[in-house]
Amino acid sequence: MSALAITIYLAKEDPKLLERRIQGGSRAEKERSQQIIQLLAAIAFIALIILPAVDHRFGWSSMPPFLVATGDILVALGFLVVFFVFKENTFTSATIEVSDEQKVISTGPYALVRHPMYIGVLVMLSGVPLALGSWWGMLMIIPMTLVIVWRLLDEETFLAKKLPGYAEYRNNVKYRLLPFIW
Repeated sequence: MSALAITIYLAKEDPKLLERRIQGGSRAEKERSQQIIQLLAAIAFIALIILPAVDHRFGWSSMPPFLVATGDILVALGFLVVFFVFKENTFTSATIEVSDEQKVISTGPYALVRHPMYIGVLVMLSGVPLALGSWWGMLMIIPMTLVIVWRLLDEETFLAKKLPGYAEYRNNVKYRLLPFIW
C-alpha cells in the first residue's frame, strides 16, 4: 500500500475525504497551536529524510539487510493502518476541524485507540530510517513522536469542546495511541 494507491482509492471511493486530506500544513490550520505543531512536524519530517541521506553519503552507519527489510515492512504496515483509518473515517482531515455533518467514529481501529492514524504514521515513519539503512536517522523518530503526541493532545482538547459525543467517546475508549499502554 503506497501513498499513490491510497490517493487513487480516495479519489474513487471518497472524494470528500481526499479533498479534506489535501488541504493541510501549517498555513491551513486555524488554531495557532496547530500551526506551530504542523511547522515542527514538517521540519522533523524533512530531517527524517535528509539525515539518512547524509548518513549514507558519509558512511556514518551501516545496518544489516534484515533491518532494512524490516523498515520496508514497517513503512508498508504503517500505510496499511492509515488506509484502514481512511476507510473507516471519512471525516479524517489534514487539519484539526469539525464539519457540520461530522460525528464521532468509534468502530474499526477507533474501537481500540482514539488516534489510530497517528500510530500508523509513527510505524511508517519509524520504518523510513531503517529502510534507508541509517541508525542516525532513527534519532528523528524522537522529535517526530513528541510532535505527534503534542498534536493529538491538542486535538483531543479541541474535539472535546467542538465535537458532540467526543467526551463520552474518550471515556469509552481509554487508550489514545497504543492499546493497553497509552
